[in-house]
Amino acid sequence: MALSFEIKRLEDDLIGDGWHVIRHDVAPNSTVTSVKETIVADYNLNPTNTKAVFLFGHIPVPYSGNINPDGHPDHEGAWPADVYYADMDGTWTDGFVNNTVANSNRNDNIPSDGKFDQSNLPSPAELQIGRVDFDNMPAFAFSEQQLLKNYLDKDHDYRNKVFTANRRAVIDDNFGFFNGEAFAASGWKNFSPLVGTANVEANDYFTTTNGNSYLWSYGCGSGSYTSCNGIGNTTNFSVSNLGSIFTMLFGSYFGDWDSQNNLLRAPLAQGKTLTNCWSGRPHWQFHHMALGENIGYSVRVSQNNTGFSSLYFFNNNSNSIHIALMGDPSLRNDVVAPVSNVVSTTLGTNCNISWTAPTDSVLGYYIYMKNDSMTDYIRINSNLMSGTSYIDSCLNFVGTYTYMVRALKLETTPSGTYFNLSTGISDTTLNSNIPVVNAAANFLIENNAVTFTNASLNANFYSWNFGDGVTSSQQNPTNTYLAAGNYTATLTASNDCAIDTISFLITIPVSIGIEDGLNDAQFVSVYPNPSNGNFTIEFENIANNSAGIMIFNNLGKIVYQIEKADKIINVSHLSPGIYFYQTTSDDENSRTGKIIIQ
Repeated sequence: MALSFEIKRLEDDLIGDGWHVIRHDVAPNSTVTSVKETIVADYNLNPTNTKAVFLFGHIPVPYSGNINPDGHPDHEGAWPADVYYADMDGTWTDGFVNNTVANSNRNDNIPSDGKFDQSNLPSPAELQIGRVDFDNMPAFAFSEQQLLKNYLDKDHDYRNKVFTANRRAVIDDNFGFFNGEAFAASGWKNFSPLVGTANVEANDYFTTTNGNSYLWSYGCGSGSYTSCNGIGNTTNFSVSNLGSIFTMLFGSYFGDWDSQNNLLRAPLAQGKTLTNCWSGRPHWQFHHMALGENIGYSVRVSQNNTGFSSLYFFNNNSNSIHIALMGDPSLRNDVVAPVSNVVSTTLGTNCNISWTAPTDSVLGYYIYMKNDSMTDYIRINSNLMSGTSYIDSCLNFVGTYTYMVRALKLETTPSGTYFNLSTGISDTTLNSNIPVVNAAANFLIENNAVTFTNASLNANFYSWNFGDGVTSSQQNPTNTYLAAGNYTATLTASNDCAIDTISFLITIPVSIGIEDGLNDAQFVSVYPNPSNGNFTIEFENIANNSAGIMIFNNLGKIVYQIEKADKIINVSHLSPGIYFYQTTSDDENSRTGKIIIQ
């Protein structure tokens, strides 16, 4: 498909600037109502977050009204009305205007001809809107497709600060006061907050900006469809390389922009210029851009303005359907250089993201992530970070991850300061690791010794509790139980991201004695063990009434002692824990062991 690379790059740039992109390809011969239905359907799915429409290419042009805002009787009728696509709930009719006085049949408007009746917006526009359309521009040596490609190339370069626009503006006024309308006030009153009063000059439009960088420009003079007196004509634009990014032009006829070699569209087909509008009837308001808003925001404000403005003494033709932006509505006045060389690398269940700092001096960076299960990016660092690497821990999705880094700058403009984000630069990586842990183990009982064999999946940390007060962090431990009984052993397996626990019932079938090393036939049994402090002690080959017992805590301090031990010992007054006993008898042989009080 033609321009598929450039259009995909534009989508990526828009996403990098915080937009969610919904793309529809429509045929030039589609009806304007069908195009509108597509836009309204998207809007109704998410009215709160649906903000703008970018008409790229020769999208069907709506016509509406019975107007001649340039004041010429031979130009009265329907004018191009892109704002129709931006109004989501207004009533647009085609039944009562009947006017064919204009010189061009394009402006004829009769009932049921597909051109609407409304001369003013029937309700405020909900969406921002802008158009880039190079259809029917034979004055330029390039084809329509090449002109569109050139535009997308410079749009990308501007967003990524491949070239820099100097914060200055030029005004070429060939009307002057004009009975108080003072069309060039659109330049004087907008440019001071955008570039600073000292950086606004009155000079010739073409000679000043040809090959020279200017952020803004304005020109006005009497005109035709292809010319503006004192400024130039479409042919002049076709052989020029003007360095102004945002421009405004005003004059007769060419505000009706859907005509061959139209002057309002011509600036976008050359040089660095990215937007243009017909500003003077009415005046436009762009001061919002001085504090970070995109130009589409100002377009919508200018279209919805219903009359008097404190900025202008006269503001004729406000709220008219002809108010339209030529250019990308998402563009902003101030651009932060983005980061470069973003690389994302999976390491186990984590991902390391690194990048190269931008040429601008920035406060730090925000990192955003989405994977194949997500529609939009989410920010993954809660606090601004100053370093140039970040670890995203515990990836819980198997598939493709995309990471995007945006730099943050405190932008200073003639209107104040605001936090300005660069466009996002991204990289993708494949995660094939599964961080979910499955705890598992086998065990083998030999007499009183139990050997555990770990079979856990995706774990690298282990915590054992054998049920007798003994614990271990070994992967495959062995535990020796000191008394017969049933024990619940527990394994907790984990990694950096997940944890799982499993339990086992361990049965020790016979009493376990502690051999004294002198007489293999003489041993002692203690049960139940663990106990609540009441336990039975049995001495084989030793009379119970001839044996004593001492109990020590884990610091070696005697906490219980009796010279003639009964068979039933009660030490329930002791705190739960692990204790050690030592027996004494008349044969002076002692036996030792461990008891657990729960």
